Order: sequence, then C-alpha cells, then structure tokens
Amino acid sequence: MNFELFIAKRIHFSGGEKKKVSSPAIKIATAGIALGLAAMILSVCIVIGFKQEIRNKVVGFSSHIQITNYDGNTSYETHPICVNDTILRFLKEMDEIKHVELYATKPGIIKTDTDFQGIVMKGVDRDYDWSFFQQHMLEGNVLNVSDSTSNNKIIISKYIADKLNLKLGDSFLVYFIQDPPKARKMIINGIYSTDFSDYDKIFIIGNLSVIRRLNGWEKDQVSGIELYVKDFDKLDDIAMDMYFDMASYRDREGNAFMTRSVKNIVPAIFSWLNVIDMNVWIIIILMLAVSGFTMISGLLILILERTNMIGILKAMGAKNVSIRKVFLYVSSFLILKGMFWGNLIALSICFIQKYCGILKLDPATYYISEVPIHLNVWYILLLNLGAFLVSLLMMVGPSYLIARISPAKSIRFE
Repeated sequence: MNFELFIAKRIHFSGGEKKKVSSPAIKIATAGIALGLAAMILSVCIVIGFKQEIRNKVVGFSSHIQITNYDGNTSYETHPICVNDTILRFLKEMDEIKHVELYATKPGIIKTDTDFQGIVMKGVDRDYDWSFFQQHMLEGNVLNVSDSTSNNKIIISKYIADKLNLKLGDSFLVYFIQDPPKARKMIINGIYSTDFSDYDKIFIIGNLSVIRRLNGWEKDQVSGIELYVKDFDKLDDIAMDMYFDMASYRDREGNAFMTRSVKNIVPAIFSWLNVIDMNVWIIIILMLAVSGFTMISGLLILILERTNMIGILKAMGAKNVSIRKVFLYVSSFLILKGMFWGNLIALSICFIQKYCGILKLDPATYYISEVPIHLNVWYILLLNLGAFLVSLLMMVGPSYLIARISPAKSIRFE
C-alpha cells in the first residue's frame, strides 16, 4: 500500500480540507488554477485562430509563393514573364506544391458619374482557385473565366461598391494608366468582403486576357505564377529551394525569375503576427505565476493547520520525505480539480464563440468581424501538462517547511 497516497486521500476526500482556516485558502488556490488555465487556453486558441484568419486572407490575395520577373518593381504595373508548358509541368509535379496558377495585375481608376476610386485589377486564368473568394462572397458569383463572353465581368469588394454606390449587375468604366490611357467597360458579377481593408480597398478580380490585350502581351506572358504549398510550416524551406531552382532559368525573352514567399511580399504583417506570439508567452507566464503563488499560499496554510498531525506522524516514525509526499499528493489533487474546472470554462467559451460568434470585433481595426477560435487538441494537452508540472514543482519548496516542524512542540499545537 502507498502510505503517503492513503493519508493524502484521507485528508482531501474525507473533509480534511474543509476546516475553517484552510477551506477559503484552498478554494482560492483551486480557483486560481482554474482561472489561470482557462486564460491560457483561451489565449492560445484565440491567437492561433487570429493568426490563421489573417494569414489565410493575405494568402488568398497573394498565394504562398510568387514567381515574377527578376527585373520587376514593387508596383502593380509589372514586367511580364513568358510561361510555357514545360515550366508549369515542372512546378505542378513538385511534391510540396498543391496548386499552380497564372495571374497579372494592372492599376487603374474606376470612374462613375459622381465619384472615382483607384484600384488594382488582378487578372486570373481558368486554373485560378476560387475557394478563398467563394468563402467571402456576399452577392453574385465568382467568374467563369473559361467563358469568353464574360471577359468584361469582374468581382469587386463591398468597400468599393459602397463607396461608389454600385450594386450587383451595374456597369462602369475603368481607366487604365498607360500611354495612351485606355478605358474598359466592366460589369459587376459578384461582390465580396474579407474585412481586410488593405486589400478590399484596391483589388478587383477580372479576366487575365483583358490585361494581356491592354498591355499588348502574347498569350504566354503574365505578371507571374502563384504557388500554393501543402504545408505552410515548410514554406520558408520550399521558397528557398524554389528560389535556387528558378534562379538559373530564363524564358524565351531572356528574363530571369524572382521567387518570393508571402512572408517576403508583406513582411510587416507577418512580423506583426510574430509579435503576437510574445504576448501569449507573457500571458502564460503570468498566469502560471499567479496560479502557482495561490497554490503555495494554500499549501502553507494546509501545512500550518495540519501541524499537529505532522508531529504525530513524525513521532510514529514517519520521515520528512514521506510527509512531504503526502502534502504533494494533496496539492496534486487540488491542481487537478482546478484544471478540470479551467478546461471546462475555457472549452465552453471556445465552443460557444466558435459556433455562435457572440464576441464581435471592429473589422477596421482587427481585420476580422468576430473573435476567432482555433481548437488544437495537442496545444491544449501540452498546456494542461505544463500547467500541472509547473504548479506541482512550485509546491516542492514550501513542502520543505515540514522538516522544521518539531514533533514535541507540534503535538501540543492547537
């Protein structure tokens, strides 16, 4: 029989912790563990959800990796590259690549009878993956690029539509900046909203062939190639390998290719997302500290209250190590109890928010309309394991107080 575990169970489950002095302290310590763990789980789930939402929106407009003209500038008026079937086949056959598509961009100005708005038209081909925009469509549909009769159809953001007082099915002129300037009549086939204002303010999506004709490009000329990888965690390695694979390649006009990942295209956003990780670590450390100190105070009060029992056990021959184990077992029971309630609170809030979206955010500030939640079982299990081990280790120090208790004096202690 485990002597220490038996005594700990008698103390914890037989009402030993419900004495007048220790009961409030024990309840506070348990509540501290519960609230601390709940805060940690919520922080991790919200931050992971937020990072995924923002990352998905940036990738939805830019893809994971872009291959463009090495001589190109950072504007949306790009120098073309010539793409043949050989290079497309090479990219599509790579194990790490999930999808390959062609695109072109061209800046312009939408002009209505009463207002105007600067935009960037992104032209896409029949191989374009519409899943991102399908998730964010408010009205109408995405484009059927393979239909030659829909060349003048586009989808625009709700921000642009509201600003220019446009609605589904309306037509307008887009003036493209070139020498000489050219205008094209466009018809709204769909209206989307991603709540990511940096992109919603400028992007309209149309047919790649329109930009080719405006620029006088050949059928194989595009602004670039967009690649989607299967595993985002390997993006940096894949982009680096792709960079060296494409560095020696030249198209039929002698253009060199530049390969960049989305992290290099919009570094400010991903730097901002990385800073958020630091905030989560600060919250976790603070919550562990608060929970640990509440447990320390509870254990000290419990030891003080059980001084008489400690003296009797020592008089009967129990060693300090055994008595310390008793109180560490009691502490583990309290920690597990607090963790149970902490998980229950956190997961209840997470599921309610994930499926009901009660907590709202200002899209103009946070780029999303409600608090995002991403439930990762492994992260939650690691948080529970880490919280238990750290809390229990913090109990080891106070348990050494038992060695200073004298049996002769403690037996008379009231």
